[in-house]
Amino acid sequence: MSVVVDFSLGATVQARLAELARLTDEPGCLTRLYLSPAHRQAVALVKDWMTAAGMSVALDAAATLIGRYAGRQASHQTLLLGSHIDTVRSAGRYDGALGVVAAIEAVAALHRAGERLPFALEVLAFGDEEGVRFPTTLTGSRALAGGFDPAALDGRDGDGISLAEALRAFGGLPDRVTALARPPETVLGYVELHIEQGPVLEAADLPLGIVTAINGATRYRATIVGAPGHAGTVPMGLRRDALAAAAEMVLAVERIARGAKDLVATVGRIEASPGAVNVIPGMVRFTIDLRAPDDSTRASACAALSAELQALAALRDVELALEQTHDAPAAPCDPRLIGQLEAAVVRAGLRPLRLPSGAGHDGMALARLCPIGMLFVRCRRGLSHHPDEFAATADIDRAVQVLLDFLRRFQPVRAL
Repeated sequence: MSVVVDFSLGATVQARLAELARLTDEPGCLTRLYLSPAHRQAVALVKDWMTAAGMSVALDAAATLIGRYAGRQASHQTLLLGSHIDTVRSAGRYDGALGVVAAIEAVAALHRAGERLPFALEVLAFGDEEGVRFPTTLTGSRALAGGFDPAALDGRDGDGISLAEALRAFGGLPDRVTALARPPETVLGYVELHIEQGPVLEAADLPLGIVTAINGATRYRATIVGAPGHAGTVPMGLRRDALAAAAEMVLAVERIARGAKDLVATVGRIEASPGAVNVIPGMVRFTIDLRAPDDSTRASACAALSAELQALAALRDVELALEQTHDAPAAPCDPRLIGQLEAAVVRAGLRPLRLPSGAGHDGMALARLCPIGMLFVRCRRGLSHHPDEFAATADIDRAVQVLLDFLRRFQPVRAL
């Protein structure tokens, strides 16, 4: 006898993600930037889905689409769900959009069953998580959390259009963005479902994971100055080769990252000058990206890294300038939300796995407003920010089912 497996929730989400993926600013690939024509089309489509799921829908001043599903009690307290619907250039269809569409489908299931929870639900479709178009990021989530800097409204895209101008043309209200800040006492928490964007769940043969924290990140720009020279005439012992020094430093970055739990470090860009085949490199510039879910771990690694690189520079008789270009704290997930998500995963018959998020999310901004939690979904080969990004329908279905169970059993970490 054949067994019929019902993945209807996952199939609905998968079909809607395919529909969203057709909305792009660039023919032939998925590129949907904040406040672009494709973003406008996506807002209209997602609004229809929210309305069909029984939600009242509004576009706020920062162009975040908000679907509200009222609770059965006259309480103004709300549990926030969602993610973002903007993309990087030449993107995959799951990053961000999965969290929005899955949350809508969970609310739709409650609506079909005639269920109202003791609190309201809001599904948030943010539009500026990726930060590709303007020199800012997390505009919508920062605004809700009270962390938006009005100076960002003056930032301009590659065509010279300011964020304020683009918002106004989209139907947003740039002068009202700072007024979007929610009173903390009205928000019970924020929960986001997202593809992992990494290989851990696939390696563990698990469809879902519970996020412990969104990593904090520190970035540096390193400049090494040695001495250029003729590749054939300068003896090896008399060289001050900036690239050879940089090679040792890159390996030191890797060694330090391997020495601490959950710490990752990457040299993503390197440039040697003058860049000729027969000239000893006299200058090298490279970047360092260092991330960890624990800020003390990251701070210790940064101190160790600086000391190690300076020591290598002295050994190699080169000059090193190490400039910090970015520093963002980690955003720990709330232990009580972690526990409730984990319990829902266990009730689904799955082995729970806790893991940090190496990528940034809107939860980083919302952590200043309310407790946050995240549920990861396995993605093939850990690939993300790429057209081949993929999550299986069965895994998506399990994720929606777990999210729905979590909502039905949710115990507020703030009193109603």
